[in-house]
Amino acid sequence: MDVLIVKHIEVEGPGLFGECLKEERIPYQTLTLGTGSNLPPLDNLSHILLLGGPMNVYEEDRHPFLREEDLFIKEAIQRGKPVLGICLGAQLIAKALGAKVFKAPSKEIGWYEVRLTEEGLSDVLFRDFPPIWPVFQWHEDTFSVPRSGRLLATSGLLNQAFRYGENAYALQFHLEVTEEMIRDWVETYDDEFKGSGPPPHTQAEILAETGLKIAACKERGKRFFRNFFRNTGKV
Repeated sequence: MDVLIVKHIEVEGPGLFGECLKEERIPYQTLTLGTGSNLPPLDNLSHILLLGGPMNVYEEDRHPFLREEDLFIKEAIQRGKPVLGICLGAQLIAKALGAKVFKAPSKEIGWYEVRLTEEGLSDVLFRDFPPIWPVFQWHEDTFSVPRSGRLLATSGLLNQAFRYGENAYALQFHLEVTEEMIRDWVETYDDEFKGSGPPPHTQAEILAETGLKIAACKERGKRFFRNFFRNTGKV
């Protein structure tokens, strides 16, 4: 069996998710959409990870691969495949399930606190997580929870995580990040900090806060990903 990692841009890789796969000696393949590669058949895939990217789910004219990915996600969920979406990946899962994806009142770029709901506190993937904890965010869109979905985490104004059925999970925040990835994003997405409507945190502030919080983020991220492997489907 194989784990599939779907990338939407080179700079946004699997990070801690990939580290866990190597540590657990779980075979995987990585596919970057928009480079001429096609999504593989679902039959031999055990788990699917959908990563982030700067595009929006409704930009199918600019990024035609999003149409193919939408059909792929719908079929994977229908067949009960374990699917995890992060940021754009989470929004794509929400869209595939008929939920709305729309501009958030403001961008979230940097470190923010999320709160687990009662459903989240009892979810096996968040086992032993504190009720409130800091996560790394980088998004301007948000999503509603699909019908029959279960809200697992919120930041007050925005939905942050949901589960659909037993095997589909969507996280608006980035549990996969490493310190190196955050430094790369701050440099690659430099335009986010210029012009009108810049995020409330500067690049220097984000990097300084990362140094203080990344160790705990790494521990929680790896715990979550291992829970995902061990409690959804079988590898």
